[in-house]
Amino acid sequence: MEKMSNLLTLVGILMASPAQATPLHDAVTQNNLTEVRAIMSSEKRPQLLEMRDELGRTPLQLSVHLNRVEIAKILISHGADVNARDAKQDTPYLLAGAEGRNEILKLTLENGADLKSTNRYGGTALIPAAEKGHLETVRILLKTKIEIDHVNRLGWTALLEAIVLSDGGEIHQKIVQELINAGANVRIPDKDGVTPLQHAQKRNYQKIIEMLKKAGA
Repeated sequence: MEKMSNLLTLVGILMASPAQATPLHDAVTQNNLTEVRAIMSSEKRPQLLEMRDELGRTPLQLSVHLNRVEIAKILISHGADVNARDAKQDTPYLLAGAEGRNEILKLTLENGADLKSTNRYGGTALIPAAEKGHLETVRILLKTKIEIDHVNRLGWTALLEAIVLSDGGEIHQKIVQELINAGANVRIPDKDGVTPLQHAQKRNYQKIIEMLKKAGA
């Protein structure tokens, strides 16, 4: 049912607006602040603000992808939807979290980001942030009411991904500690019943092993 729901959402996105870049998309791509401001002040704003390019992205989603912080501020201040989904089921909020776009992430959190929203893997913004080593992003998200122990469709929590999909280095050690400090359940196993501690032991991640044991794993 969830796959069908996602498919219907995608169909709705593609039918809702032309699948081609608009002048506003072009202005975002060119990082043309003057043109963005001009469009936002014109009568074209309502029709262009949420229109999609060929990848189903709104201008705000494109600004996140390109890390156009000032443009994102302008678009959000004019009501751009921080929860609008593209063809990959990402939203500006989810993408900002996954890519470590912290300035834009903070803007989305201040403007209605849906903390319960999930990406195409069924994961919250915290999970890919932990996996990819975006330490400051993880810290930002842990200050919200995001579900720290959410399990994605792969059967992994943010803690598991910080171990399973990392090299066990200093950054991920810090992320694991941040998750533990925030109350992450260190005993939740993956879908095969393998715990975070067992994954760390298998990879010989000694410092992470010590952290997990100290936390009661």
